Amino acid sequence: MAEPEHIHKQRSKGIYLLPNLFTTAGLFAGFYAIIAAVDGNFANASIAIFIAMIMDGLDGRVARMTNTESEFGAEYDSMADMVSFGIAPALIIHQWALTSWGKIGWLGAFVFAACAALRLARFNTQVGSADKRYFQGLASPAAAALIAGFVWLGTDLGWEGTDKRLFAIIVSVGAGVLMVSNVRYHSFKEIDLRGKVPFIVLVALMGAFAVIYLHPPVVLFAGFFAYAISGPVLSLLQFQKRRNKDNNSDKAA
Repeated sequence: MAEPEHIHKQRSKGIYLLPNLFTTAGLFAGFYAIIAAVDGNFANASIAIFIAMIMDGLDGRVARMTNTESEFGAEYDSMADMVSFGIAPALIIHQWALTSWGKIGWLGAFVFAACAALRLARFNTQVGSADKRYFQGLASPAAAALIAGFVWLGTDLGWEGTDKRLFAIIVSVGAGVLMVSNVRYHSFKEIDLRGKVPFIVLVALMGAFAVIYLHPPVVLFAGFFAYAISGPVLSLLQFQKRRNKDNNSDKAA
């Protein structure tokens, strides 16, 4: 017997527990990162950002796999992302390296936070029409990971944040600009986690976890730095390819 239509509508307006638990865990990690940065525990603050990234990656996939997507979940996820990948990374890098630069320092951190907000707003307005294979601009979790990886690497190597403030402001502003740019990045959303994969894929995943375990600060920062520059490099290669194609067309004519 089919459900009455009014019951179905009431359920569609409800709040699903499972995906929102992951979103709340990510929000908690982002809030903890802020508290840890204020207390000067920059390594813990950076690790919390990566935990928030994992939770952010899980909540959407869990919602799709369990058919529990909702408008509330999407809005809640966006608010949590602003805390974990906008405010928290900006505060971490400011407290670690930019406090000694006064207004210039907090302005550099604010650029990152503002660009994260703009990036999330643009993503929300284009979610129904954008090519899911690519992100327009660097995704805010990846930008936050770049900031967290840099700070974690610095604390691991014993750097004084104030001595690296020039690099810190370049990373902060650079990541912010990439977020609001039109540079395209692979989203990897075409990967089907429910489908079958060759055995070699599992071997590669175990190898990746082993490499990260060797020295997480170095490997994670290097990985996200490589991803951050992959967008501009890919854009330059595509521009050069189009230019060569146009030149060949002109010669043929």
